[in-house]
Amino acid sequence: MLPSLFPKRSSGSSPAKTIPASIRFAPILPELARTPTDAVFARMKTAAEGLGDAEAARRLEADGPNVVVGDKHRGWAWRLLTAARNPLVILLGILAGVSLATGDARAASVMGLMVVLGVSLRFVQESRADAAAAKLKAMITVTTTVVRAGRTLEIPLKDLVAGDVVTLAAGDMIPADVRVVAAKDLFVTQAALTGESMPVEKFAVPETRADVAPLEAGNLAFLGTSVESGAATAVVLATGPRTYFGGMAGSITGAPVETSFDRGMKDFTWLMIGFIGAMVPLVFVINGLTKHNWHEAFFFSVAVAVGLTPEMLPMIVSVCLSKGALAMSRKKVIVKQLGAIQNFGAMDVLCTDKTGTLTMDQVILERHCDVMQKESQDVLLHAYLISHFQTGLRNVLDRAILRHREAHEQLSVENYRKVDEIPFDFTRRMMSVVVETPDGDHQLLTKGAPEAVFPRCTSFELDGEIFPMEPILVGDLMQQYQELSADGFRVLAVAQRHFDEQPHITKDDERDLVLKGYIAFLDPPKDSAARAIRALQGHGVTVKVLTGDNDLVTRKVCRDVGLDPGTILLGGSIETMTDDALAGAVETTHVFARLSPAHKQRIIRALQKRGHVVGFMGDGINDSPALHVADVGISVDSAVDIAKAAAGVILLEKDLMVLDDGVIEGRKVFVNILKYVRMGASSNFGNMFSVLGASAFLPFVPMAPIQVLANNLLYDFSQIPIPTDNVGEEQTAKPRPWHIGDIRKFVLFIGPVSSIFDYTTFLVMFRVFGCSDTAHAPLFQTGWFVESLVTQTLIIHVIRTNRLPFVRGRASWQVSVTTVLVMGIAMWLPASPLAAALGFVPLPPLYWPILGATALCYVVLTQTVKTWLLRRMWI
Repeated sequence: MLPSLFPKRSSGSSPAKTIPASIRFAPILPELARTPTDAVFARMKTAAEGLGDAEAARRLEADGPNVVVGDKHRGWAWRLLTAARNPLVILLGILAGVSLATGDARAASVMGLMVVLGVSLRFVQESRADAAAAKLKAMITVTTTVVRAGRTLEIPLKDLVAGDVVTLAAGDMIPADVRVVAAKDLFVTQAALTGESMPVEKFAVPETRADVAPLEAGNLAFLGTSVESGAATAVVLATGPRTYFGGMAGSITGAPVETSFDRGMKDFTWLMIGFIGAMVPLVFVINGLTKHNWHEAFFFSVAVAVGLTPEMLPMIVSVCLSKGALAMSRKKVIVKQLGAIQNFGAMDVLCTDKTGTLTMDQVILERHCDVMQKESQDVLLHAYLISHFQTGLRNVLDRAILRHREAHEQLSVENYRKVDEIPFDFTRRMMSVVVETPDGDHQLLTKGAPEAVFPRCTSFELDGEIFPMEPILVGDLMQQYQELSADGFRVLAVAQRHFDEQPHITKDDERDLVLKGYIAFLDPPKDSAARAIRALQGHGVTVKVLTGDNDLVTRKVCRDVGLDPGTILLGGSIETMTDDALAGAVETTHVFARLSPAHKQRIIRALQKRGHVVGFMGDGINDSPALHVADVGISVDSAVDIAKAAAGVILLEKDLMVLDDGVIEGRKVFVNILKYVRMGASSNFGNMFSVLGASAFLPFVPMAPIQVLANNLLYDFSQIPIPTDNVGEEQTAKPRPWHIGDIRKFVLFIGPVSSIFDYTTFLVMFRVFGCSDTAHAPLFQTGWFVESLVTQTLIIHVIRTNRLPFVRGRASWQVSVTTVLVMGIAMWLPASPLAAALGFVPLPPLYWPILGATALCYVVLTQTVKTWLLRRMWI
């Protein structure tokens, strides 16, 4: 659906990318990197207050939307041409032209009607699929924060123009190619462009190096990268296709990762090509040698080739996927990329964060206490100042602190002045601000993970006195916050440092701190989490928890939702493990804690190495690397931009039950596609034996070319409603990966069954009705046409379900209606006004009871063979 700005990477390490020779940066970029800030504003004809609305609208009209590679909108004429461009339509058109040229106007008109029907059906169905895809795409938008006429606005990314002034914070995507004009500890992840795994710091000062490459410039940032930490203001230099990413878009988007579904479709295509390549030359040679009519043999073999071609497969796949995407949207699951649906259904391991998935994501600041767990108002006030003054991405913990409005009033926050800050990042796992108090004192206030803050503290405060952090006391102090964690609290440590004069701080100044105490948050488990985990496990999906939180809190939450944590693997242990050792550990470990983004990525790759189809659900900045490498990246509509851009599936509600519903819909889509594949492959495999045998012993072609084409068109028509078909619970009970080997087994056993009854029909027509010479060829051809179409249409109902057809595994009404309609047309045609044009003659009365017996025996034998295969778990 929505094109991702970030191409998926294959597993393994990624070397740094080299810039293709064909890609060129706009010449303005190196020049503006060396230009002072005021001159940058002048060059881009903008100001610090941003563009006016009218000027922004004018530039948008002139330059077009800020879209790198959008889904190309194809008009009705293009879709009509695409529908007409398939082997069946082309061959029918050629045969119609030949018939008209040879004076057979009736045959030409019939084939013309078949062309119109075939093209119209595909055009209508694929138009509906395109409309459904466009509707879903419109439901997900990525926005950016822009300053226009002095007002800060949130606008869609596509509406950004050159000269806009944008503000950036942790978790934001860089919305275009920009020049940084103000920055505070800004670190940008450029892996999507350069392959560098480590974030790069950006500054607002002009570049002094004359020959620096734009990607290495310290004040330029590019579309397709993201802010890991810090904050900045920047001026947009280039948008859309004029960006560096836009120049690379062709090479990046031109080689999408091949999914198991893509490989399966490719294998099936080659399987059918193999059938056609083996059969068509043989049919041509055998008929030419035995009938001595090479002209007729050629047209018959070409018709057979078209009959073997699953030309409806693209339409069936497209409609199944779009119908599945719409069904999933009704269950609050939005599919950005239709191809992700099959992987969604094939997923057998779901890795998920804890917060908001297992818990309610309604964090409450439950306790604020000193180092011995006694309530402390000072600790709350310090935490409030930090959350109030920090300019980075405010997470749920910050919002929980700021809900304590009594602290705001008690502190008279307006009397404090922010001097400096060090934003949060995932390496330090803390953040700090420097404030000037009303009495002129300067204090560095820090909050973060206790295990990160503790090593930076040299003393602690208790009852207003300062005590040194003696080694003998550290264990007791740690025990206090561990007890809070064991009770299910998310704990942050609060510390401070005094400065005699106004400092300009760096990360190195986060030392010699005084530990003030702890703030403890409670995020209650969701009522639905335990039920959702049981449902996913019941559907064959193993749930694994990957969290950056500590193991004590994680263990309690997992137990509360009915998930046995077992042995929890910590990020520190993962650091020391080889890839092979980790691949073994991930099989038996279900909970991972204290993880960094790189740890999550390694865990997913280890699971993939073990043959699992892995889904990852995340919504934070630190989740984007894992979302990239997962087979199915899942995020939520409220996630940060970078997470939504990386995901293939977006949940409108952060709930595992919603996810379980989506998994079932994904499996239904795959099952219905597999029905068409099995039907087409087994029918064609059986027809291969039937046509070869009939061509060898009959003195005439077993079916006229136009009859082969009519048979194929009507059979395809009977399969058009497959995307609407019912799917049994047993078919969605477990993951549905694509295995071409299973299809081969099905074809090898089910295909020859159809040939058995084709040969019994040949024998009846040959012996009972005397069709042994060319004078009786029309009767033979009519008899086989009706038997072939009736039986293969009826057998759809056996192949489509694992249950007893017509009784326990009933088809949708659409499939049932088309089955009856096609079978009725097959029996009506020999006596219809179209009979002469199609080469049909009336069938004798005795034929019909024999046909009924044949159809019944065919259904019984196919059901018997299918059941035998199912019992051996071969299909």
